[in-house]
Amino acid sequence: MKRLVICALAAVLLGGGAAGAEPAKPVSAVATPAGAGAPAPSATAVAPPAVRGAVKDAAPAKVKTNKAITLSMFALIILATLGIVVRAAKKTQTVADYYTAGGGISGIQNGWAITGDVVSAASFLGMSGLISLYGIDGFMYSTGPILGFVTILLLMAEPLRNAGKYTMGDILCFRASPKPVRAAAAISTVAVSTFYLLAQMVGAGKLMQLLLDIPYKVSVIGVGTLLIIYVVFGGMKATTWVQIIKAALLLTAAVLLSLLVALKAGLNPLRFFADVVNNAAIQDHVRMGVLKHPLPEPGFDYGKRFLQPGLFLKNPLDQVSLGLAWVLGAAGLPHIMMRFFTVPNAKEARKSIRIAVFLMGAFFILTTFLGFGAAIHITPQKIAAMDKGGNMATLLLAQYLGGGEGSIGGDLFLAFVCAVAFATILAVVSGLVLAASAAIAHDIYVNIIKDGKANQKEQVVTARITSLVVGALAIGMGIAAEKENIVALVALAFAVAASGNFPVIMLSLFWRKFNTAGIVAGIVVGTVAAIGLVLVSPNMTYPKKIAADAKKVVETLEKKQAAGEVLAEKDLKALEKARSDYAKNKDGTSIMGLDAPLFPLKNPGIVSVPLGFLAAVIGCLAFRDRRAEDMFDEIYVRQNTGIGIAKAIEH
Repeated sequence: MKRLVICALAAVLLGGGAAGAEPAKPVSAVATPAGAGAPAPSATAVAPPAVRGAVKDAAPAKVKTNKAITLSMFALIILATLGIVVRAAKKTQTVADYYTAGGGISGIQNGWAITGDVVSAASFLGMSGLISLYGIDGFMYSTGPILGFVTILLLMAEPLRNAGKYTMGDILCFRASPKPVRAAAAISTVAVSTFYLLAQMVGAGKLMQLLLDIPYKVSVIGVGTLLIIYVVFGGMKATTWVQIIKAALLLTAAVLLSLLVALKAGLNPLRFFADVVNNAAIQDHVRMGVLKHPLPEPGFDYGKRFLQPGLFLKNPLDQVSLGLAWVLGAAGLPHIMMRFFTVPNAKEARKSIRIAVFLMGAFFILTTFLGFGAAIHITPQKIAAMDKGGNMATLLLAQYLGGGEGSIGGDLFLAFVCAVAFATILAVVSGLVLAASAAIAHDIYVNIIKDGKANQKEQVVTARITSLVVGALAIGMGIAAEKENIVALVALAFAVAASGNFPVIMLSLFWRKFNTAGIVAGIVVGTVAAIGLVLVSPNMTYPKKIAADAKKVVETLEKKQAAGEVLAEKDLKALEKARSDYAKNKDGTSIMGLDAPLFPLKNPGIVSVPLGFLAAVIGCLAFRDRRAEDMFDEIYVRQNTGIGIAKAIEH
């Protein structure tokens, strides 16, 4: 086992070193922020010397790191966590060990592990990046998960721990027909995990690309190889301890970064936000990159607009929809649900959520300072030029705060933040792959195909094979989603979980009449509605919309030229970029063959969540099941007392 792990690690690092000789593709200094649609302003915008955070020289094509330092830091963390995997593999003998660590994790440990599960690339990189490009709108992505876990604490933690075993299917089929319910639950679990996996794989791939200077595709393959090792051999025991360690390291990094940002503003929050409003680069980004104003509008305060909602979520209903998905979606995430089965009793389940809410709350507040700090000191133009989704904002900020490019402090700080963030992604994906593989192996193979007659050895082997397959699929999906903003992908995962999983879990636990038909209808309609609305929403790329926005820029600047005015360098670059965008996109369509979105909101929760509840209720009432009603008293007693649950295993 040890030899296999060491050989796999060596293959990843050697493969990365060999690929590193390939020159990186240059990134245009004028890039479109994720979701903006039209060309962004030039990264060479000029600011008055007196303005804090004035725009510096043209954005580099890539982040320059000290390879010796970054590789050493990276290898140190990976080797330490692989050591945990090797140790855990020796103790993982049964299905309970593999999926739930035998129920022997304490509430405090589980709280830290949940934090490590949630605080990942999507939050550390994506949320701060979204704030750095779109201001206060990104803050909603930071606060949403906290409300979601409050919902879990008040309504879900104790009943789920007492009623479940390994998967969501175990909870739902207690008083329903097992096969159709497990099949529907498995499909929903895989759908939710897919969106979340995409987010983590994109973040991991970008970090590997930065650390080792290798092509994105090669980096995703290397990351995927490590992920497969984590899950196939370590199971839930290894995943839990890796999540605990990485959560502690990541919180430490966030505190250090936030403190340094605060020191730049003299520990004065009023000065900090004044720096945001008065920053010329931010003003220019808001004007051209987001609002698409080729020329400044008289009296319009573009810096102040950065601190107002509506730059990313322009429709107020979009904000409501996002909030609904965050609040209800956390309770329907399969990999979070599995964490309740790792503690010995309901009391420890509640404790774990309290600890997780406190830790995550502190972290998500810090991401706000990181996002605005990156906008001030790095500029949105450079962040977007490095990565259109803004995912590199925190990393660029770490290098700047450490002393800048080429300095020992900058290289060390950047290497530490990269390595810790990457290590956290490994743990998160481990949990996701475990949830997906449990749904396929435990619900589909063991309980549907084998009718529950598989022995312990067969179940563990099946689980590991399934984890291997899911990990391989994650690699392919990560390559395909290279240009997506990772926090937006996580929001979609929450929407699917809120629409398909949350309604049926709540109704199954607390409504006497709920039955098989209601479960299947709720999961299928909620999941399909959420995914379907996403495919026809503004989240997709619409080339003709990009072309239309580019055409406006071209017409405005050409009109200015025709009037005899000489365009500034930044306007000339914007004009050139707009002409190119128009030519490339004028005849294109979205992935669904559409010229424009059919559904106006970025997040479908406001429509898909009610549809999920409605379908569940209608399906239940249309096909009454007396047996399900009679068994409600049994599950009600069990979820409130814990009678009948498996005992924890000592570790």
